[in-house]
Amino acid sequence: MSRLFTIGYEGATPSALADALSSAEIDLLVDVRAVANSRRPGFSKRALSAGVEERGIGYLHLRALGTPAEGRAAARAGRHAEMKAIFSETLKTVAAREDVAELVKLLKAGKKMCLLCFEREPEHCHRMMVAERVEAEAGGVEIAHLHALPASFERP
Repeated sequence: MSRLFTIGYEGATPSALADALSSAEIDLLVDVRAVANSRRPGFSKRALSAGVEERGIGYLHLRALGTPAEGRAAARAGRHAEMKAIFSETLKTVAAREDVAELVKLLKAGKKMCLLCFEREPEHCHRMMVAERVEAEAGGVEIAHLHALPASFERP
């Protein structure tokens, strides 16, 4: 059985995120944010990809699997059911279906992957919906969630 991991960087530092990925022996970090920018240092696409690549972990941004602006607004407002309804429509697009097929292909090729988005808790994030779609299409997939230590827990 294959495992597909997810992680959120809310409250974490880039090094804590990279530590969690390394500890789980992740091969490929798959960024499923529509916009791979962040106000938090180290989590924008270029810095994030460089940081994980230093640890021998690949980086792939699949923009079509990101939540559209109205879904992100609903998530920020705590309207998780609304975000899920909006994102379920996104998953029906040709681009999103192609990206899910790419994830299934990579998983079947033996890649140990982790889906990344912002929200710490997977049940409040669209990445769980992506993982469930991959699970449904690939069959024999276990979804597991990684957690990076909050910044306040890191040692100096």
